[in-house]
Amino acid sequence: MTLVTHPNLDEHDAFYAELLAAHRGLSDEESHALNARLVLILANHVGDLEALRAALELARK
Repeated sequence: MTLVTHPNLDEHDAFYAELLAAHRGLSDEESHALNARLVLILANHVGDLEALRAALELARK
């Protein structure tokens, strides 16, 4: 499995703005919880353990 690491998100600026808006007004704890839920939701959407392992490794670098 090779992860897509080049820009691949349409309207990436719009997504970033929405991500920031989702965190607005949250405490640090609430913000961390939102990030954790988002990761789990997206991991479920990906559904491929090999791809998720590769993403974890890449994120830790």
